[in-house]
Amino acid sequence: MFIDIHSHIFPDKVAVKAIPKLAGVIKREPSMDGTYTGLQKSMEDGGVDISVVLPTVTNPHQFDSVIRFADQINEEFYKHPNWGIISLAGIHPDNDNYAEKLKQIKSMGFSGVKIHPDYQGTLFNDIKYKRILNKASELDLFVLTHAGFDVYSPNKVHCTVPMIQEVLDEVAPTKLVLAHMGNNEFYDEVEHGILGRDVYLDTAYTIDNIPPDRLRSMIQKHGAHKVLFGTDAPWTHQKKGVTTLAEMGLSEEELALVSHKNALNLLKI
Repeated sequence: MFIDIHSHIFPDKVAVKAIPKLAGVIKREPSMDGTYTGLQKSMEDGGVDISVVLPTVTNPHQFDSVIRFADQINEEFYKHPNWGIISLAGIHPDNDNYAEKLKQIKSMGFSGVKIHPDYQGTLFNDIKYKRILNKASELDLFVLTHAGFDVYSPNKVHCTVPMIQEVLDEVAPTKLVLAHMGNNEFYDEVEHGILGRDVYLDTAYTIDNIPPDRLRSMIQKHGAHKVLFGTDAPWTHQKKGVTTLAEMGLSEEELALVSHKNALNLLKI
């Protein structure tokens, strides 16, 4: 079984404009069109059983519309066994009454929340994120954050390894997931400052950027019980991600943990 903890789709009308625009920024050809049907076909082709959609609230006023779209996805997931796509919620650090919004997210049945320091223009060690992480821990919600370099903000990394260390030391969030193996493109810093800490890492995008032997070594040093399979579709191919993970030489139990067991635990499904 393979659960992709890190994927992206948009409402059909939004995807038509958003995917080409983002592809131009990222300078990368998408693997699918960013719609539900596109992701479903990618999953069928790649052998992915469940994809987790990560919405990003890029300004505080988007909170309600993002939550509505995510909730519609989840209604279908629980209604239809073959739907295969479930969504996290999203929140912006500048949202008023962040604690009440997180309670709303919890009451709606979401298991986790996505944040993106670069797209939200906020440093990861800002007090606003620390408060969100602390409250999410109280509510038993996991938080998945982009970490490391992002082409959207090429001159300023909003989530660095020192910032992460500060947050882990001060807040000690119970269920924090750092995307891109802890810090996109800063893997040496991850090896010295993140591996072994009480935090989850996902493999999104890194399957294309880290040689399989090094990725396997990082997974084993950190502990397979704290690593989640992710692709960042549509910005990488799910089929390639599944094949790479399956063939990189992990033990049977390590592969099971990374491919689906850890995700099932966080998603509570």
